[in-house]
Amino acid sequence: MAQQKLYAGAKLRETRMGLKLTQKAFAAKLGVSLPYLNQMENNNRPVSTGVLLALAQEFGFDVTELSTGESERMVSDMREALADPVFGDTTPPLADLRLAASNAPALARAFLELHRAYRQTHERLASLDDALGRGDQKTRPGAWEEVRDFFHYCDNYIDAVDRAAEHFTCPGGVPRDPQIAAQEVLDQLGVDSSYETTDTLRHYDPELRKLVLSSRAAPATQRFQMLHQVALLTQNELLEATLDLARFQSEDARAIAKIGLANYFAGAALLPYTLFLQTARETRHDLEVLADRFGASIEQVAHRLSTLQRPKARGIPFFFVRVDQAGNITKRHSATRMQFARYGGACPLWNVHRAFETPGRFLRQLAETPDGVRYLSVARDASKTGGSFHAPVRRYAIALGCEVQHAGELVYADDLDVDNPQAFSPIGISCRICERPDCHQRSVPPLEGRLTITPDARGVLPYQIN
Repeated sequence: MAQQKLYAGAKLRETRMGLKLTQKAFAAKLGVSLPYLNQMENNNRPVSTGVLLALAQEFGFDVTELSTGESERMVSDMREALADPVFGDTTPPLADLRLAASNAPALARAFLELHRAYRQTHERLASLDDALGRGDQKTRPGAWEEVRDFFHYCDNYIDAVDRAAEHFTCPGGVPRDPQIAAQEVLDQLGVDSSYETTDTLRHYDPELRKLVLSSRAAPATQRFQMLHQVALLTQNELLEATLDLARFQSEDARAIAKIGLANYFAGAALLPYTLFLQTARETRHDLEVLADRFGASIEQVAHRLSTLQRPKARGIPFFFVRVDQAGNITKRHSATRMQFARYGGACPLWNVHRAFETPGRFLRQLAETPDGVRYLSVARDASKTGGSFHAPVRRYAIALGCEVQHAGELVYADDLDVDNPQAFSPIGISCRICERPDCHQRSVPPLEGRLTITPDARGVLPYQIN
């Protein structure tokens, strides 16, 4: 399989400017000519191996930061946006999209924002008759997408919040029980906390200074919700400053994001970065062992693994996704080259959908995406009981995966034939941007590619993709 060339002109230029070096001085330190550096910064040439080594040796630079996921995410997001029928057949070549994402990221973001606004307006018009008869103020359709994209383009890692949470649980590097630490803080603040039989996971009354947690919830959920409330009570200034930097376009989005940041603090306090990363490596990322050691759920552990992107202390680049029974993606993040569809569900050939059929079991899959990148994926159901006979069960499935070169660091790779190309199942991202011509699960034709329709012949699909 051919190695993918690395075009990172914008990141290379940003690095040089951060070092306050001219192109001439930077080229000299990297051991390349001035024209060659200029071509790399303008994405006319890929970043060479020699330049990567020089960056690491001369500046101690973490070269993994050059292969930033933001550019790949924007390319994937633009391809999906351009699959919208409103654009017809006017699809820019993939090379043009990569140039736009690398050389003009602000323009690419503006395009994605414009398309999101179009979809939002379209959805509003489609439900106008129903909306006119309602007087309630519901969350605007675009707020969730705006918050999702905020975390998506931050690599799902918020450094200041992550470090604050780690300091909370491990002051001075000495770990302590996060639930005990949270209870101590609540006591110091004069907050009365109790557990009651209620369907509401967490309720805080600021006037009475009383926190009620559901006794029906799992212990991991109780700990998480207590830490969430601690974040709101003790980290409000930090959370608000982070929200100011994000510049959300609506108060709805800002409010949703604040909940997300408090959740982030809770997860990072429950699973503090340095200790969790070290333990994950020691256990070869065994989700069950990690969940037991940290008193967390398997979903919390899998999600946390996907956030370990601290500069100079990165974990394995994982993707993490959660889907419901209809295939809708309810959580998504990828620190890998694999990107998920912004709208709609995941590829039906992916093992995450089969996890509903085998509750309590891990399903392993070796998969290959259309760009030739191979992955190891682990899926499991993550259903959540309501705590009583009549309470509804929320059914989800989660998947965690990484590129196959990291497979040896995962216990789930044991006895899998990762060196056999035939062992990898072909999967895609979204039918509209998947080029595979012979997929038996294809729902709609791909955006790119011509169709041949023969009335007198029928294969798996009613058309052929050329």
